[in-house]
Amino acid sequence: RMELVDLATVLFNPDAQAKFVHTVSAGYLTGAMFVLSISSWYLLRGRDVAFARRSFRIAAAFGLASALSVIVLGDESGYTVGEAQQTKLAAMEAMWETEPAPAGLKLVAGIDEAKMRNSWELEIPWLLGLIGTRSLDRPLPGLKDILATNRARIVSGIVAVEALAALRQAPDDTAARARFEAHRADLGFGLLLRKQVADVSQATPAQIDRAARDSLPRVTPLFWSFRLMVGLGFLMLALFATAAWSSVRGRIGERRWLLHWALWSLPLPWIACEVGWIVAELGRQPWTIYGILPTHLSVSSLSVGTLYGSLAGFAGFYAVLVIIEMALMLRFARMGPASLGTGRYHGETAHA
Repeated sequence: RMELVDLATVLFNPDAQAKFVHTVSAGYLTGAMFVLSISSWYLLRGRDVAFARRSFRIAAAFGLASALSVIVLGDESGYTVGEAQQTKLAAMEAMWETEPAPAGLKLVAGIDEAKMRNSWELEIPWLLGLIGTRSLDRPLPGLKDILATNRARIVSGIVAVEALAALRQAPDDTAARARFEAHRADLGFGLLLRKQVADVSQATPAQIDRAARDSLPRVTPLFWSFRLMVGLGFLMLALFATAAWSSVRGRIGERRWLLHWALWSLPLPWIACEVGWIVAELGRQPWTIYGILPTHLSVSSLSVGTLYGSLAGFAGFYAVLVIIEMALMLRFARMGPASLGTGRYHGETAHA
């Protein structure tokens, strides 16, 4: 069976490190946006102006640093994906053909997944190659070449699955062990066939072709989710840079368009985080453990009723938390610093 044997390797591999700091920085960015937006709301209403200016200044500086960190670590994450998950990178970029190095990065494209091509595309030359390989001469494989490679690995994986079954029956079978060791790197690809046929040794060429096609993630939602995440990231960077510049110039609150921009940008980091998770989770499909354990084999054996009950329980619990959190945030945002009870701020008796 598949077991974790080295937790330290999991925690300290380059991909985990980049993604951890990227995620933490996104949390900092979300907090900074919340403070900046509420401060802008106070300034637009002309209440607690001195307090709002101080919090605006702090949020602008912290948010600028966080936005830069998110983007830099996102770039590093792109490099680690190019090293370890080339299928995901190719799908994120709707790159069907292997392009001469360095590959260009597509800004937008008309994607036709059925025909595995783009009807049109607008790209920045060289950029994807620089992000994904940090070089000018290393090519990145396209999805068609990856598909052909995965099909060959599925055929090899069939041998590994059969040899593993033989070893379970006879652990001392040296011939079966030799076959398994020769093909063990492709075991996960052989297991992909279990979605098509229970006995992989009986798989037909058509079933192997379907399994190979299923080894690629959905391109269209992955492509556009990634671009929405990146676009929102740079939009928030522009907002925090403008807010920081306004703070440095001592002109906080003078540009009402900036305050409105900050106020209406409140949901942007949440949206960016959600589409970022779509990229992370959809991009690794069909794997739970990339290249080793298919998702369809790692699900639990619970009944449908138990699963629905569990999901309903979680949904209900988190819905209650969302309602409570939203109520508290709205309440204290309206109260502002008056919630401290110092008698110095808007709405307090002593202030009046």
